[in-house]
Amino acid sequence: MHELSVCQALVDQLIGIAREHGASRVEIVHLHVGPLSGIEPALLETAYPLAAAGSVAEGATLDLTVTVPVVRCRTCGFEGQVSPTQLACPRCGDFRTELLSGDELLLARVELSGLPADTPPALPECP
Repeated sequence: MHELSVCQALVDQLIGIAREHGASRVEIVHLHVGPLSGIEPALLETAYPLAAAGSVAEGATLDLTVTVPVVRCRTCGFEGQVSPTQLACPRCGDFRTELLSGDELLLARVELSGLPADTPPALPECP
């Protein structure tokens, strides 16, 4: 289960973010997971508490958003959602598509607590 090593790396990143902002606790972790990322969301949710145990991220809520694959066709210019199992262009049928999203594992937002009084409680969300 490589999700555990992914979670360990995530927790290391969360510890660094909390330290950088002077936070004593990570409350919510917002992740975007694409179906082509090689990550199983259910396994990620199972592995996270193990990786976070004893850290400022222990007990944090893991908020997973599963994204959809989006492609751009190099032949006809179509850009839109496709099935994770069918990446060919749905308009012209060409297989020469560029994957724009669907393979990501993105830390989109972190909500912190125990911050100094003049610090906002969340980092801005990634676009």
